[in-house]
Amino acid sequence: MKFPYFSENEFINTKTELLSFANCISIRREDLIHDLVSGNKFRKLKYNFRFAEENGIQTILTFGGAFSNHIAAVAAAGEAYCISTIGIIRGEELFDKIDENPTLRFAKKCGMKLYFISREDYREKQNNSFLSKLEEKFGPFYLIPEGGTNQLAVKGCTEILQKTDSKYDYICVSVGTGGTLAGIVEASLPHQKIIGFSALKGTFQSSVVKKLTAKRNFTIIDNYSFNGYAKIDSDLVRFINNFKEITNISLDPVYTGKMMYGILDLLEKDYFKKNSSILAIHTGGLQGIAGMNVKLKNKNLPQIVV
Repeated sequence: MKFPYFSENEFINTKTELLSFANCISIRREDLIHDLVSGNKFRKLKYNFRFAEENGIQTILTFGGAFSNHIAAVAAAGEAYCISTIGIIRGEELFDKIDENPTLRFAKKCGMKLYFISREDYREKQNNSFLSKLEEKFGPFYLIPEGGTNQLAVKGCTEILQKTDSKYDYICVSVGTGGTLAGIVEASLPHQKIIGFSALKGTFQSSVVKKLTAKRNFTIIDNYSFNGYAKIDSDLVRFINNFKEITNISLDPVYTGKMMYGILDLLEKDYFKKNSSILAIHTGGLQGIAGMNVKLKNKNLPQIVV
């Protein structure tokens, strides 16, 4: 079966919407590319799966957490390509909770083999000896790193920007592993400043980006990480819900919600040059809302409106 998502005409549903409440901001709706493999995951996996298909690869192995957009996307792509997928999941305690977890349940339904390891072992995911043990257990596989960042992923992410985007002075994107940011930086023009909003504490992704592109017209800020990866509070939930009510655009709580919160806060603080134009990249990730709402409910926090 030929995978339809990565055809040459894949972007017919992508569009840009101008926000009425901030007329200097446009949003590139990468979340509309596809329901299952959307946003930056589509871009990152496009050339990786093309490579796998062209080289007769039968198994793809990758890493991710409990509500990983990457795990869900790889599982969906693997099913469509008829390539076996293995997800190495952080957290042994999740083994008995697959049916309670929307992301893992979906990945399993797509045929992904889930293998749960401790957080201590998970930190060894880039260690060659650890990867060799996984190969002994599962047999030969093509490795896609956690988050999907590699050279082929960066190549796909360069296609996020379009020729008409030369009019923008600032391009903003959320940052996890740094691959999406690297692709956007590589495709950017000299007059543009690229701002990465880290979903995690710290700006360590800068070193990753610098290895993947020679351009340096970017900065990463972590002021809006809300104290860490997948951390969220009632203030961010209210913002996401208000944003949805005003624009009819859903934001995910791990990445794009934090980015848009940061952009609007920086606007109020006059961070951007006067009369400049801003392009914000919606990188998808909406599948994670269901899982986050479970966590919010358990903490007696308000739910994210879908």
